[in-house]
Amino acid sequence: MAIPTRDEVPAELKWDLTRIFKTDQDWEQAYDDTKQEVAELDQLKGSLAKSGQDLYEGLTKILAVRRKVENIYVYATMSSDVDTANSHYLGYVSRVQSLANQFEAVTSFISPEILSIPEDKFKQFLQAEPRLKNYAHYLETITNKRPHTLPAEEEKIIADAGDALSTSENTFNVLTNSDMEYGYVQDDDGNMEQLSDGLYSLLIQSQNRDVRKGAFDTLYTTYGQFQNSLASTLSGVVKKHNYNARVHKYNSAREAALAENGVPTKVYDTLIQEVDSHLDLLHRYVALRKKILGLKDLQMWDMYVPLTGKPSLSYNFKEAKEVAKKALAPLGEDYLKHVDYIFNNRVIDSVENKNKVTGAYSGGAYGTDPYELLNWEDNIDSLYTLVHETGHSVHSWYTRHTQPYIYGEYPIFVAEIASTTNENILTEYFLGHITDPKTRAFILNYYLDSFKGTLFRQTQFAVFEQFLHEADAKGEPLTADTLDEVYGQINQHYYGDAVEPGGDIALEWSRIPHFYYNFYVYQYATGFAAATALANKVVHGTTAERDAYLGFLKAGSSDYPTEIMKHAGVDMTKPDYLEDAFKTFEKRLDEFESLIEK
Repeated sequence: MAIPTRDEVPAELKWDLTRIFKTDQDWEQAYDDTKQEVAELDQLKGSLAKSGQDLYEGLTKILAVRRKVENIYVYATMSSDVDTANSHYLGYVSRVQSLANQFEAVTSFISPEILSIPEDKFKQFLQAEPRLKNYAHYLETITNKRPHTLPAEEEKIIADAGDALSTSENTFNVLTNSDMEYGYVQDDDGNMEQLSDGLYSLLIQSQNRDVRKGAFDTLYTTYGQFQNSLASTLSGVVKKHNYNARVHKYNSAREAALAENGVPTKVYDTLIQEVDSHLDLLHRYVALRKKILGLKDLQMWDMYVPLTGKPSLSYNFKEAKEVAKKALAPLGEDYLKHVDYIFNNRVIDSVENKNKVTGAYSGGAYGTDPYELLNWEDNIDSLYTLVHETGHSVHSWYTRHTQPYIYGEYPIFVAEIASTTNENILTEYFLGHITDPKTRAFILNYYLDSFKGTLFRQTQFAVFEQFLHEADAKGEPLTADTLDEVYGQINQHYYGDAVEPGGDIALEWSRIPHFYYNFYVYQYATGFAAATALANKVVHGTTAERDAYLGFLKAGSSDYPTEIMKHAGVDMTKPDYLEDAFKTFEKRLDEFESLIEK
């Protein structure tokens, strides 16, 4: 079936962006007006530290302009995403990106100016201007950095060195995205094709073991040729993280990175300790994979091939929406009311068309609908994607309609929790309604693989990332040989004796872009575990537990993320939520083993 052009997609299956701007002419006018307002914000520089009233009025004006920039940005990027060949909207994107950069540059004085206010004087501001209470948490997140903020002249020197200090990650991106070329491999049909990252992700799941091995060997042969250069780029970015943490008087780069989101390091430590103490479950699952595949020597290129065939479940978009609403019913009538609005008011752009961006996302801004982009296929994967993105969308709806604009976004630490909770609720729904053994086995395997790839694998990455920064802080050189040895040992520790030791998996560190993100990956693991625990509370718990979860969806960034999670019933500084997740994994692994044996 041919992929339609954009104008061939029925209007009811496209999102309606006229609710943001009725016409392009309205966007043009808003762009011109906002560009002028952004330029005028420069006049506020130097005023925030004068009085409580000046601080309140200055922040309020800046945030009002930022909100306009966001609306302009969303309309431009979403108009372009559905047809990336449309030069008109590509022009809009280019213009609004420049405007957003200009806004960031013009308002870069906010934090330094607030931090320049002496503590006693700042307290006087708060007492003299009661309206600043609306910004209390926002201001606290800035003033918390006071012990870690250098004099303005020194901070400017570090900021000016930003481009130079970013050379390592820039080189990594250019090297891996532009300069490196993979060799040719044989696909499932016997054709020779040049390997790409996208093709690799498909071939590594092939039922033909020779195809999997060929893709794996070809990929790592290329990375092996560049491993000394890639060790240098990774070492460079680690040195950057450690340098910034050291000069800002943090105990470690990890502490500095987590402090950006107000997350205590105990969350990180608890994750690594609990996952390590439950590696027997991963070893058991890996051994089962070896048994099901009938292999004498299980290799890392055998880790992604599906263990069950695709189920006979098939849903068109209309059917999928009905299943999704049934599955999400435990979240209550108010939640379903918002799901129903999203599903039936042209908030979702569902059809794949020519030049539409791939994948899926939930977007929008504070004053807009929580729009969803999909590329629908009539299968169970698309259904999971629908409930995932709808989890983001309802989270956004609750946040934007409960919190003031300043807290109308949720922190990255919790961003994936609502969406993954929805996926877990869908899994619970399927396991509560499907009796066919083959379909149940598929659903269980889908969950177990997601758990393996997120909670276990991302924690493995977090362990390696911590090693990188601690080794560099002690003055140990991060050579390719050292990185190969340590990564290989960690990988073997995680996957256990069922996997053959050694091999090119030791090079995997060289291709993971997240190692350049400064202690980011652990959040995937904590989020997945929290989502499993929360789904259990929603589906099998009390009304109070469900209401606590809805309260989490409404909190936005009005508190520190770990405090928000405590109100939802999950204390991420303690192991309970992780233990709950591992119990669910073990229960589903037990059933999967039983079904496979039958």
